[in-house]
Amino acid sequence: MDDAICIRVWDWSETSQTVSLFCRSLGVVRGLAKGSKRQDARFSGGYELFTRGQAGVLIKSHDAMATLTAWDLSEIFLGVRKDLPRFHVAMAMLDLTHHMIRDHDPHEAMFDALVQAGRRLSDEGSTVPAAALLGFLWITLVECGYRPDLTRDVRAEGDLAVESVKVFVPRLGGFSARLEAGEEAWRVRPQTVELLRQLDTGSTDRVDSEAMTRAVALLAAYVREVLGQPVEALDSAVLELRKKS
Repeated sequence: MDDAICIRVWDWSETSQTVSLFCRSLGVVRGLAKGSKRQDARFSGGYELFTRGQAGVLIKSHDAMATLTAWDLSEIFLGVRKDLPRFHVAMAMLDLTHHMIRDHDPHEAMFDALVQAGRRLSDEGSTVPAAALLGFLWITLVECGYRPDLTRDVRAEGDLAVESVKVFVPRLGGFSARLEAGEEAWRVRPQTVELLRQLDTGSTDRVDSEAMTRAVALLAAYVREVLGQPVEALDSAVLELRKKS
């Protein structure tokens, strides 16, 4: 048994489902849950997106679909089902997990961050949705080896002076005070870099939602650059957050 979050689910038949689980020890596992929708099944009534439980997983090979033998539901994250912005953010985090992690590649810190984000989104008084998504975007980039450089100017030798930052250079994965012709770079505010530095060391709950939304949009654009394709649910969440900021 492994602690897991359901990140994708499809109906296989009237009684069975195919499921993609993000497991704490096994990483992302795709499997078939035969009979999971039956009343007497050992699957807590079936799988549902952004629910957490103890999953029984039988892996025959890394190339074949696993067999899911059990699902003991333990956490539902009700808050993401009661508010549209929180729902968009939750779906963005699931889609981000699906695209950024290879199958059977464990990322325990990222799993724990996803659980914590779900709890924050379910506690209406604890945070704004942008803060939860920003935190999860950051840990995902760090865990997958794409952490933006916050300490040095990627186009010049020396430390990065926040007050002089003008652009983010996606090819180099960091910020610079120099805007050069002929190379792709995205204009950013110095406050965005300062916010990311705060994020790297602590909480962003007290930062205004507009600043957090700008930082979310930057990291989401960087994810698209890294993957070479859009993450549709993430783009939808950015649009929704911009409406609310």
